[in-house]
Amino acid sequence: MGATVKICGLSDAQHVKAAVSAGARNLGFVFFPKSPRNVSIERAAKLMTDVPVGVAKVALVVNANDALLDRITSETLVDMLQLHGSENPERVAQVKARYGLPVMKAIGIAGPEDVAQIERYAGVADQLLIDAKAPKGADLPGGNGIAFDWRLVQRKYWPCPWMLAGGLTPDNVAEAIRLTGAKQVDVSSGVESAPGIKDDRLIAAFCAAAHAAN
Repeated sequence: MGATVKICGLSDAQHVKAAVSAGARNLGFVFFPKSPRNVSIERAAKLMTDVPVGVAKVALVVNANDALLDRITSETLVDMLQLHGSENPERVAQVKARYGLPVMKAIGIAGPEDVAQIERYAGVADQLLIDAKAPKGADLPGGNGIAFDWRLVQRKYWPCPWMLAGGLTPDNVAEAIRLTGAKQVDVSSGVESAPGIKDDRLIAAFCAAAHAAN
């Protein structure tokens, strides 16, 4: 059965092609200047034109204001908005209503106390991204290459689809899927040779492992 894959933090046409060729169904583009994976709106727009129909183009933003979201949604071919900051459920609903696009809300998990907040977003977001909580003082809310205890979300079911993220690699993604029952997985740093530099071979290996997992 396996899981569907999202390759996040793409910034190069070669790696977009590699992700599509490997069977990724979601491609993430980061609009956050502090990230080594940040892309300009102009560059993302060009990269998105090469993505075939049927592969979702996801714009990742962190506490973005409407001005930035207005530009992203009007100047690119984005299919989904990923809110990866401290946006509350009301902001998620506001973004959905304003742009008419599916919204994915990222939720950071470090311990059992963090799991309860998932319910706050499950009724308003179209998708959830269950990620490892960033270390205190970290510049990035995600893409830090750290995992959380997958048992915290083992065989959990929420009112909307969810995607597992955080420290996933070609070597551990099959085990993560087996433990959690995740139907979707997201990777960024786990398929890079250096921060922000994707590796075609790691992308292929990750997708193959995720697709083959039981």
